[in-house]
Amino acid sequence: MSATSRTTLRRGAVAAAALPLLIGALASCGYGSEAKNDEKKVAAEGKKLSADTVRLGYFPNLTHATALVGHQEGILQKELGGTQLKVSTFNAGPSEIEALNADSIDIGFIGPSPSINGYTKSKGSNLRIVGGAASGGVKLVVNPDKIKTLDDVKGKKIATPQLGNTQDVAFLNWISEKGWKVDAQSGKGDVSVLRTDNKITPDAYKAGSIDGAWVPEPTASKLVSEGGKVLLDESDLWPDKKFVITNIIVSQKFLKAHPDVVEAVLRGSVATNKWINANPEKAKASANAKLKELSGKPLGDKVINSAWPSIQFTNDPLAATLQAQADHAVKAGLLEKPDLNGIYDLKPLNKVLKAAGQPEVSDAGLGVK
Repeated sequence: MSATSRTTLRRGAVAAAALPLLIGALASCGYGSEAKNDEKKVAAEGKKLSADTVRLGYFPNLTHATALVGHQEGILQKELGGTQLKVSTFNAGPSEIEALNADSIDIGFIGPSPSINGYTKSKGSNLRIVGGAASGGVKLVVNPDKIKTLDDVKGKKIATPQLGNTQDVAFLNWISEKGWKVDAQSGKGDVSVLRTDNKITPDAYKAGSIDGAWVPEPTASKLVSEGGKVLLDESDLWPDKKFVITNIIVSQKFLKAHPDVVEAVLRGSVATNKWINANPEKAKASANAKLKELSGKPLGDKVINSAWPSIQFTNDPLAATLQAQADHAVKAGLLEKPDLNGIYDLKPLNKVLKAAGQPEVSDAGLGVK
C-alpha cells in the first residue's frame, strides 16, 4: 500500500532476499497489477436504471464469494435490470483503489485496510463503505515440524500478503500483544515477517523459505493441503468471533449521481448472501465455478471444503472492527491516527434490509452526518 502523506500506509521493500528463488514468480504474477476485464455481456431484461453500465471490482478470492456467486448466478444482474454489469478482477487492494480513483470502476468488494487507506489518503473525498460482505476466513498456518505452539512462532519466518494489508496489520498486532518486537517496515525482529504474494506463498512454504503464514482463504487451506497446521484462527481473537474481511465500497461521485444503481447492487448483495447461507453446498460450487472461469483452474475439493466453513457471509460491515483494525495499524506504526468520520454511508443498505425484513446495521458512529 503506497502512500504520499503521513495519514497513509508507507511502502516497504518486499522481503526478496528471503525468497531468492521466488522473485521471478512474484514479478510474473501481476500482484497489484491492472485489472483483468470480464468482457462477457449479459443481456438483461427489465428497466434500465439511471446508468447504462455499472463497473464492479472484486478479487478472485473466497472471501469475496458474495461477488463471485452474485456474478455467477446472475443475482446482481437481475437486480440491475437493463443496466449492464461489467466486472473487473484485481490481485490487491491498492490496485482496486487506484481503479476507483481513476474512474475505472464504480463499486468494489475490498478489504478493510485498503478501504481505510483509500479514504484517508483522499482526505475523505473518494469513497464510502456502503455495506459488508464477509467476516473471518483468516488463519495462521504453520509447519508443524518447526512450530508446535504459539510461543514457537518467535524466531520463525512467517509470511503475510503485503506490507500494511489487512492480514499484515493483524499479525503485527498479534506479535505486539505477545510482547515481541518487530520493525513494521522491514519485518525484522523477534519474528521475521515476509511479505509474500498469496499466489506464491504455498510454493514458498514447500520450498522451506517460510515456516508459516498469516493469510486469508483459500491460501490458508492450500497450506494445510501441503502439510501445514492451523495454529490460530483470527476469528478467535475478536468479540463474537466476527471481524470485517470484505467491505463494499463505492465512489462518492457515483453514489451521488446514481443512488438507484448503488441500491440495486446492494439488493443483489443482500439477496446473494441470503442464497449463500441457505444453500452452502450450491454456493460453494458456484463460487468455485467462477474461480475456474477467472483463473482457469478450480480449487480442489480438499481446499475449498476446508476453507468455506471459516467464512461468514454477512451484510453487516462490522464497523466497530474496522475502527479496531485502524487502531492496530496506528499501534504498529504503519498509519497516523486517521479520521474515519464519514467513511460509511449505510442509509441505502439499511433501506434494502428494511424492505427485506432484516435488521438494520450500525456504522459505529463513523457514518455520514
